Amino acid sequence: MTRKSWTSHSEESRSPEDVLGILKEKLQDRLEAFELRPKKEAGREEHPLIHDIWITVRKDAFLSLVDELFFFDFPHFHVLSTDDSGDHILFVYHFSLFRSAGRGKHLGVNVRVRIPKEDLTMPSLWERIPGVEYSEREAREILGVAFEGLPNQSPLLLPENWDTSIKPMRRDETGPREEHIRHLS
Repeated sequence: MTRKSWTSHSEESRSPEDVLGILKEKLQDRLEAFELRPKKEAGREEHPLIHDIWITVRKDAFLSLVDELFFFDFPHFHVLSTDDSGDHILFVYHFSLFRSAGRGKHLGVNVRVRIPKEDLTMPSLWERIPGVEYSEREAREILGVAFEGLPNQSPLLLPENWDTSIKPMRRDETGPREEHIRHLS
């Protein structure tokens, strides 16, 4: 898959409701949850300029959802948030769409994906958005998730002599044990 052009839906601005409606129509039963949240700004409570779409999508539909975002605008990637949520790892990819939201506005799109611990693999966005490399390498290193299609798998944050069986951000048996924790004063 090569990076897509964003010309199909991007010629006109769309309301956040329209963007969410198109995504729901295109992805149908592959979306697990969705919500539109207006962001209230001081002095502009009645007409917020910024909205956030929160979407939970199945892992097998993740790349399809991102591909749909390209039809509105180039999705500006901000950061990948992660959490060990017990039986799964939760990923939240944070994007913004600018052109489709209209002049002086932006639309936040937050895509949640639950990765079961029995299958710690995730398709990489690197081929579509190379700027995700460091976020995906960090998640690989500290949570143990393998990113399919990420060309650079080298360590990013941890020392070269780190015991790779220990995942610093995990809250289960693969996380740090008491002897790995250095207490300061």
